[in-house]
Amino acid sequence: MKQDDSNQGDLLERLVAEHRALEERLRELDRHVSLTSAEQVEYSQIKKQKLRTKDRMRLLQES
Repeated sequence: MKQDDSNQGDLLERLVAEHRALEERLRELDRHVSLTSAEQVEYSQIKKQKLRTKDRMRLLQES
C-alpha cells in the first residue's frame, strides 16, 4: 500500500468517526422537548458540518 493510500484511509476513518459523533449529538438534541436559541444554532451548525464531512468522505472514496 502506498503512503498516500494509508493517509487517505486514516483520514477517511477520522471523518467517519466525526460523522458518527455529529450524528449522535443531533440525536441528543432531538430528544429535547424544545431547544434553546443556542441549541438551535448548534443544531444548524452540526447539520452543515455533517454534510461537509459526508462530502469529504465521498470524495475520498471516489479517489
